[in-house]
Amino acid sequence: MNPIPYPWQYLPLLMQIVVAFGLGTSMIVGSWFIGRHRNSKTKLAAYECGVEAVGDARGRFSVRFYMVAMLFILFDVEAVFMMPWAVIYRKLPAITGSRFFGFWEMIVYLGFVAVGIFYIVRKGILDWSLDKADL
Repeated sequence: MNPIPYPWQYLPLLMQIVVAFGLGTSMIVGSWFIGRHRNSKTKLAAYECGVEAVGDARGRFSVRFYMVAMLFILFDVEAVFMMPWAVIYRKLPAITGSRFFGFWEMIVYLGFVAVGIFYIVRKGILDWSLDKADL
């Protein structure tokens, strides 16, 4: 019995990709031919959640917004690092050969995070009452 050659095993996947792109393309081309193209001022106006657009879309924001966004990402990554550690914490002595290595490893990591939080608080990044840029 001859097995199917390895490249031919990808034929169903290739067929599915071709059908998906073909279906998408046919929908776009079909709507172009069937639909009406009447561009009016109302149709071309910006629409945002049912609210009329007022003012310039390129308004200036305080740097504080971006700092808070970066802090959110920082502490989100912190949680991502802590979760696997917590899952294998009881197995760490067998993995590392030291009874308290995993514990002290996390204490050092949380120390770095605490220094970061201390720096953030001392700089006043989270104190929104100091921000006069939006007034």
